[in-house]
Amino acid sequence: MQKMLNIISNVLRGSANRNGSRVVVASRTYADFTPQATFDIKKCDLHKLEEGPPLQAVLTREEGLQYYRTMQVMRRMELKADQLYKQKIIRGFCHLYDGQEACAVGIESGINRTDHLITAYRAHGYTLTRGGTVREIMAELTGRRGGIAKGKGGSMHMYAKHFYGGNGIVGAQVPLGAGVALACKYQGKNELCVCLYGDGAANQGQIFETYNMAALWKLPCIFICENNKYGMGTSVERAAASTDYYKRGDFIPGLRVDGMDILCVREATKFAAEHCRSGKGPILMELQTYRYHGHSMSDPGISYRTREEIQEVRSKSDPISLLKDRMISNNMASVEELKEIDVEVRKEIEDAAQFATTDPEPPLEDLCNHIFSNEPPMEVRGTNPWAKLKSIS
Repeated sequence: MQKMLNIISNVLRGSANRNGSRVVVASRTYADFTPQATFDIKKCDLHKLEEGPPLQAVLTREEGLQYYRTMQVMRRMELKADQLYKQKIIRGFCHLYDGQEACAVGIESGINRTDHLITAYRAHGYTLTRGGTVREIMAELTGRRGGIAKGKGGSMHMYAKHFYGGNGIVGAQVPLGAGVALACKYQGKNELCVCLYGDGAANQGQIFETYNMAALWKLPCIFICENNKYGMGTSVERAAASTDYYKRGDFIPGLRVDGMDILCVREATKFAAEHCRSGKGPILMELQTYRYHGHSMSDPGISYRTREEIQEVRSKSDPISLLKDRMISNNMASVEELKEIDVEVRKEIEDAAQFATTDPEPPLEDLCNHIFSNEPPMEVRGTNPWAKLKSIS
């Protein structure tokens, strides 16, 4: 009897084709899985709001697989960037996003692709969700011609359609985001701007000035503070008299959201987007999240926090593990299916890394190209004051 069970099990796992390679035969069909499920999610803390996002979220199997794959791509991409940086293939500044994947994927799933987004220098994840490819991002990190900014921007300056970076100056993207939101209102297209910054930037004066203008003009802007608990090497408790970042807008309504749960982030973003589109003006969200790496690659990340603290967050609150456990425990996916996705993702990352290390660097004659879009060429004085270069759009 046991022998017969083993034979059946081997048939279900796979069979060899004529060339000797393995052909996987799925033991479960799509019909075997739960097509969608409803999950209880954590209640958001509210500021100047009578009601907040729902306490339940519906997740379809298709959405779950998509979210899982995108978060895994982000995670593996950042781990590969860490490796290439330590090999000195990536140089300069490099701020990694692993641990915060639920923020980027959750926000993207709560807005439209025609909406706009601007962020600080921890930008690799948002470049991906806004339409950049892994190859383009990795090539930009290594300064190659095939990079998303032609190899001229590097880690902190990546752009895509409706995505305005990747900004290197702390907090400076916030007033720019309000300007994008003003353009949205002026053009009357029912679009909005998501404007992201970190807890380290949250104490900057220009942010409060922007709150004021956005509230006065009722701009369709979602201000989002990604509170990953540390601004560079300083904990939020040592840096801010009030760590209730969602209340910082004062007269602007606010939400504090579990930023490690993609469903919490998605539902809160949908709620915030509806608030903006209905003409009520800006809204502020604080996403409580965590970064596994240090502030940047020059920061080991363990001089101001313990390895045990990082490991505890990984074991209890990891955004990818949380989604994976939900899907498996509710029969929305199998362990084998998710492992297949993991294998595909690893291959995609390795292929992108291969491209990023072999693609040529931009030639010197490209130095002044791509300065403006749809503008006539202009003369640019080079490092030699007698040499004139021409930009080419």
